[in-house]
Amino acid sequence: MSLELYTYQIDALKRMKTGSILCGGVGSGKSRTALSYFFIRVCKGKVRLYSIDKETGERCLVINKFEEAKKPRDLYIITTAKKRDSLEWESECVPFIFEQSGIHVIVDSWNNISKYTDIRNSYFIFDEQRVVGYGAWTKAFLKITKYNPWILLSATPGDTWIDYIPVFVANGFYRNKTEFLRTHVVFSRFCKFPKVEKFLLTGRLLKYRNSILVDMDYRKNTKQHHEYVYSEYDKLAVERVRQTRWNPFTNEPIENISEYCYILRKIVNSSEGRKAIVKDLIANNERTIVFYNFMYELDILHEIAKELGITYAEWNGHKHQEIPDNDSWTYFVQYNSGSEGWNCIKTNVIIFYSQSYSYRAMVQASGRIDRVNTKYKDLYYYHISSMSRIDKEISMALKRKKKFNETNSSFGKEFYDVGKDKPMLQVR
Repeated sequence: MSLELYTYQIDALKRMKTGSILCGGVGSGKSRTALSYFFIRVCKGKVRLYSIDKETGERCLVINKFEEAKKPRDLYIITTAKKRDSLEWESECVPFIFEQSGIHVIVDSWNNISKYTDIRNSYFIFDEQRVVGYGAWTKAFLKITKYNPWILLSATPGDTWIDYIPVFVANGFYRNKTEFLRTHVVFSRFCKFPKVEKFLLTGRLLKYRNSILVDMDYRKNTKQHHEYVYSEYDKLAVERVRQTRWNPFTNEPIENISEYCYILRKIVNSSEGRKAIVKDLIANNERTIVFYNFMYELDILHEIAKELGITYAEWNGHKHQEIPDNDSWTYFVQYNSGSEGWNCIKTNVIIFYSQSYSYRAMVQASGRIDRVNTKYKDLYYYHISSMSRIDKEISMALKRKKKFNETNSSFGKEFYDVGKDKPMLQVR
């Protein structure tokens, strides 16, 4: 079986090394490139190549014969649960002769990463960036990388220097998180919670990042069309919550800023106008993927699908259903569970019922249909929003490629300042 590698993938393969972050746009073929690097550069497997001209005019290299690896070692691939369950990595491994070379491949999800902290002298491919912060996954990642060579694949490796701490520590640039913070971070003295005021010695940080970041020069043949559709919402209900700080759904006082923003979003997102827009989009497209945030949104989507009599399936924390195989269907996907690690080339339409707080999640979700092997040239993305202040501020954060932070937003100030200059009303 042959394997096609585009010239930008071959170039990335040559520049990769242990500890690298292979950074390519969603759908650029990072998995294939990483496996080729592992087989050719790490295991010293020989291949025979020839080049051909594609219909697009781009040259690519085709591996038409694999020979056994001289230095085989076991390969562990840590990926998302959806990508593991769909056996996507196994299908990518088919062209390589891993079994004949004595290479055992184990694919598992990030949820089970702690099971592999005792593995030694193997090779690890970490698929999708999950080592942000210093939780259990990051601690397991650092234990594994201490005794095993590795590479990391990501379309969005990090928004700030803080996101790079685990990878910098794993590469030996710093002993631990404390050393990094002491060297580079100045925290604000006037906040009740840790807030970065500025970074020091950023030239050194740039040098470290450039030494491990391997960008793939991926020129897409697809064109994304993003359309923003605005719906009406119940302005009186929103204003009532702002004035009273009362939860109309539980008939209790709102306790914190997270609940406050959640209630505002629920009022805005549950409007009949939004439901009508989404219903019309699903009805006018044979196959659609719909991303949503909350369970009440899924209930609305169920109603729409039943009213239209259309086949639907869903992927979330409770159900892991595959995309329907009909001519006409809709697929409901929850951001946290399915914004990355899978792909679909059967449709060119994605509907965002509501916006995610995370810019990274939005980019990853958009990439589910933007693949190298898709037959579509034009991809359509419908962002359903409103002119409400909560939607506007989320949109502004995403436009700046940031994550919307409830506490640091105007809503945080509005919520916590209540009582200083005006009383908080709590009426039933």
